[in-house]
Amino acid sequence: MIVGVPKEVKNHEYRVSLLPFAVEALKNAGHTVLIQTDAGLGSGIDDSEYQQSGGEIVDTPEKVFSQSDMIVKIKEPLPQEYDMLKKGQIVFTYFHFAASRELTEAVIRQKIIAIAYETIQLDNGSLPLLTPMSEVAGRMAVHEGAKHLEKPLKGRGILLGGVPGVRPAKVVIIGGGVVGTNAAKMAAGLGADVTILDIDLDRLRYLDDIMPKNVTTLMSNTHNLRSMVREADLLIGAVLVTGDRAPVLVTEKMVAEMKPGAVIVDVAVDQGGCVETTRPTTHDEPTYIVHDVVHYSVANMPGALARTSTFALVNATFPYVMQIANEGYRNASLNNPAIGKGINMIEGTVVKKEIAELFGLACTSLEECLAKPPCET
Repeated sequence: MIVGVPKEVKNHEYRVSLLPFAVEALKNAGHTVLIQTDAGLGSGIDDSEYQQSGGEIVDTPEKVFSQSDMIVKIKEPLPQEYDMLKKGQIVFTYFHFAASRELTEAVIRQKIIAIAYETIQLDNGSLPLLTPMSEVAGRMAVHEGAKHLEKPLKGRGILLGGVPGVRPAKVVIIGGGVVGTNAAKMAAGLGADVTILDIDLDRLRYLDDIMPKNVTTLMSNTHNLRSMVREADLLIGAVLVTGDRAPVLVTEKMVAEMKPGAVIVDVAVDQGGCVETTRPTTHDEPTYIVHDVVHYSVANMPGALARTSTFALVNATFPYVMQIANEGYRNASLNNPAIGKGINMIEGTVVKKEIAELFGLACTSLEECLAKPPCET
């Protein structure tokens, strides 16, 4: 199989989808790997390292897309990449379809096989390819929140951990999953007063057991949310519904009742955001203000910490890349149910019901689609 690695084009996206060790392993397994010129530069990886590992450097994205059977990316295809996608091509990346009808319709139109990192799911319910970036984003959310609490950045002028004789900041985290847990660890380590809200009582028991004393767990309901949002100096949205849009839990009315200069970091922005006033921003212009509240909602947060993020992600994605390359997506999905759950679309047919229901599209089960080679649309 020919595996292609294009250079990412999203604003300030410096990650790269494969590392030299992965290129070498694919090459040794009989595959060809095409890497666009300077694709790894943002993560500190030179073209020569890929060449030494057996990769072939090509100078344009058009050549990567046109010659490859499988494209491995980091972020979803952007409009300038849509027409480069070709029918029957496997594209393995973060898609986050729920956040964009335009992307969904483009992928249907181009008739590719869309395998999404974020919906690869193990039998225990865990999301192994979302976890490493959720870890980065959760920790980064606290860094960014602390920075934007500074007065020159329009924040309240509060030090997250306070100082002797002065109360620390109040950090409220909605969601006790991977993002929320990592955010709580960072905020607690800096000395903040932290509250985590979640709807899963067993998860709250677990967090209560492992977290330090400056972390409080609280059942998430409308009353508790309203109260905690009002108290927050830093509010972190860490809600995830696999393959679907994040639920809007914090209304604009709640935001309007927050303290002037409070900060919201909505990590759920990739899936539409869990705060009603959230809209995607970029690393160039990461914040905006609504009701005197600073909103940070960069849609590719880990891209700013490219080297850490690239190594963490490729460590997780590469076994799946290798299996798909060796077996093809059909056999790989049959032999590994996690890959099957990662498949969102096959040649114009939506097989992920959450996406179909969200946008009012027809849906065919993966099993039915795979039974017809190729899938008829």
